[in-house]
Amino acid sequence: MVFEILAKPIDKIKADLTVVFVVDKNLKHKFIKDAKIFKFLGFDGVGSCLVQESKTLYIGLKTLEYEQLRLAGAKAYEIIKNLDVKNVKLNSYLAGCDKMSFQSIVEGFALGSYEFNRYKEKKESCKLKNVTFSTDEFDGKEIDLQKAQIGLNNAQIIANATNFTKDIVNEIPEIYTPLKMAQDAQNLAKELKNVTCKVYDEKFLQKEKMNAFLAVNRASCHPPRLIHLIYKPKNAKKRIIFVGKGLTYDSGGLSLKPADYMCTMKADKSGAAAALGIIKGVSEMELPFEIHAILGATENMIGGNAYKPDDVLISRSGVSIEIKNTDAEGRLVLADCLSYAQDFKPDLLIDMATLTGACVVGVGEYTSGLMGVNDELKEEFHKCVKISGELTTPLYFNEHLKELIKSPIADVSNAASSRYGGAITAGLFLEKFIKDEYKDKWMHQDIAGPAFVQKAWGYNQAGASGAGVRMNLYYLNALAKEMK
Repeated sequence: MVFEILAKPIDKIKADLTVVFVVDKNLKHKFIKDAKIFKFLGFDGVGSCLVQESKTLYIGLKTLEYEQLRLAGAKAYEIIKNLDVKNVKLNSYLAGCDKMSFQSIVEGFALGSYEFNRYKEKKESCKLKNVTFSTDEFDGKEIDLQKAQIGLNNAQIIANATNFTKDIVNEIPEIYTPLKMAQDAQNLAKELKNVTCKVYDEKFLQKEKMNAFLAVNRASCHPPRLIHLIYKPKNAKKRIIFVGKGLTYDSGGLSLKPADYMCTMKADKSGAAAALGIIKGVSEMELPFEIHAILGATENMIGGNAYKPDDVLISRSGVSIEIKNTDAEGRLVLADCLSYAQDFKPDLLIDMATLTGACVVGVGEYTSGLMGVNDELKEEFHKCVKISGELTTPLYFNEHLKELIKSPIADVSNAASSRYGGAITAGLFLEKFIKDEYKDKWMHQDIAGPAFVQKAWGYNQAGASGAGVRMNLYYLNALAKEMK
């Protein structure tokens, strides 16, 4: 879809369909032309109403909050995709001089339009090609076209990066191996400005003594890859490193998952996929930071040479790990990748992972947990990314839960001695691998809930949501504004 703003009254713009947002059941403003038949059609400003005679689609909104605008854009697309419509026009009075309103509406359209249908015999295609905003005034508001255009541009970059991530997460494990992730990263670096990519094989991991990472991969026929992308613009103001868990498939290893629990484990690469989407977004937005994406790509499979409960692994940082559960494998990969990431002296270090089912139990399917030593960093991030539409909640460490990951024979255990507080004990495990000088600069994001949901919600389709991409791009954009 192409999104544009025209400095014309809406009646002067040609389109197959007009979309009008109805706010808080206000059925009397000047852009509503069909109020006389609303009662007959059963429309009171809630939901949607398509009036064929005037070729107008009315979408009800509760408020003008950004998330409501996203939902309205997605709702409009959901209806339009089934119509013989190539061009639609919207009045931009809702946005006024606020570029975020334009951005939110476009994000709703673009995110709502995503489909993963490459394995379907019959592929339905939407005819919609153009979405045009008019600059008609409403109640004296005037449109700042320059700001509005920035909003449109940002929306398309952020939504495209999110949909790019969805494609990776939704791809099947037969196709999407660690080698495939490495190839995608290299291809992405070729396409983007100021981005380079290095891919390291198992020999490099052995040289770096990444024994925890290697143990997870041991029973897989597909070799592991450590993938390191760098976006480096001129005069970068900070070095920010994202570390992503890239389990292209997770059987649970010898601590084998029940069959039903394996059905979505292609999504265990969501953290690494999000890091790729973030690199894509920051390069296209030309943000003034040096951004690294470090991805630990592997499978966790079963076999005669699989790592075992009761093993003790010596990590890259020298911390010894007692294995109590081979299905707590993501934290092992992250431990070595976080150690590697700190060699590059980050100003901010963020890891993203579908790490624990406990986080889903604790905060629900739609929310990511934010953890780390620095409570101010978590709170700042949480407050800053609310407008992104991604839901987050800070979770707090405490010394009592730290007792649960103690080991009698090693420095730390990879699984807690209690089922309770599992998301936090996983975060505390990762903290063990963060050097003192970086503890206040580190944040762990558990995206296990929203990364892959088996039913549609909001503007997200069933399957991958691209969790982590939007919120981190919004956060980076906010940091860039602060530093101007």
